[in-house]
Amino acid sequence: MSHLFKEIRDSPILWLLAAVPVVFVAAALFPEAHTALFVLSVLAIVPLAALLSHATESVAAKTGDAAGGLLNATLGNLTELVIALAALQAGEYTLVKASIAGAIVTNTLFMLGASFLLGGLKYHLQEFNRASARLQAGLLFLATIALLMPSALGELDAASIAPVTHTLSLSLAVLLIIGYGLGLFFTLGTHREFFSSAEHAEAGEAPWPIGLALGTLAGVTVLVAFVSEIFVESVQEAAVAFGMTPAFVGFIVVALVGAAAEMASAFSGARKNRLDLSVGIALGSASQIALFVAPVLVLMSYVIGPSPMDLQFWPGAVTMVFLATVTAMFVTNSGRSAWFVGVLVLMVYMIFAITLYVLPPAVR
Repeated sequence: MSHLFKEIRDSPILWLLAAVPVVFVAAALFPEAHTALFVLSVLAIVPLAALLSHATESVAAKTGDAAGGLLNATLGNLTELVIALAALQAGEYTLVKASIAGAIVTNTLFMLGASFLLGGLKYHLQEFNRASARLQAGLLFLATIALLMPSALGELDAASIAPVTHTLSLSLAVLLIIGYGLGLFFTLGTHREFFSSAEHAEAGEAPWPIGLALGTLAGVTVLVAFVSEIFVESVQEAAVAFGMTPAFVGFIVVALVGAAAEMASAFSGARKNRLDLSVGIALGSASQIALFVAPVLVLMSYVIGPSPMDLQFWPGAVTMVFLATVTAMFVTNSGRSAWFVGVLVLMVYMIFAITLYVLPPAVR
């Protein structure tokens, strides 16, 4: 534990951990103070994300960047899965779908673009494993095709097509989970030699002991999940106070805060010239949401939801997911990156964010 206490003592950003108990007490005593809870939850998530970043880097030092990126993406998406399950049980299917599409777009564009930019500002040129990036982008493209099919049926008569949409969504959910599992077997099993990290990372601090790192990962993930629930409960009311539309909140704000832990690890990896870790977290998280989290939510809706959920998304959401996937495939094709590549990717994200911000509340 001395490693953990030393890290907290030496890092001013971790002093914000004091906000974690404060936000829990405030949520219990003042549940209607939505704006204050929103601010406190953001302040609490920031240091938790920093701790998760350091713990993930320590695990990645033992397992390699490919497995470390997968572990970080999985733990980061666990938070989003817990939040989505709570919304699913309450029948908030619009919020569930918005969080899914927003998380895919945010991870694919903002996290990837910012990693390229931050790493490129320190290094003239960075390289990463092109095979791994292309595979993750390919899995994401598969998920995009699956999302297009139910949405295409949305133009037909709603009453007659509803049973078909549910049956199609259920079949696609099972198919996507199988595809995700086979992708893991391919990268971590039969062809793992093609997905090893490039040896160009700079020397950094000594990693934590593996036991401490795994314990910190588990504990912080639970705390992030609880704080994120408070954040989601308060964000809608706080958004009204800040003049944000529901579409902007679902796609941008919730997705950014929900992915804070993963972003901290991705950005830190890029600054340490470990771009394989950054790309693995960004694209791995996006593909995991699309091929695993979304299908699991469809299946779970038959168990805990008031009615079955389908994969029929708002056409604008499908369009943004598709364009984000194409952008990721384009910028990762060479296996190299510089700061301006990150700027281009972030500009695509900003185009989406501005569009969602100016949309009238009735449009979703």
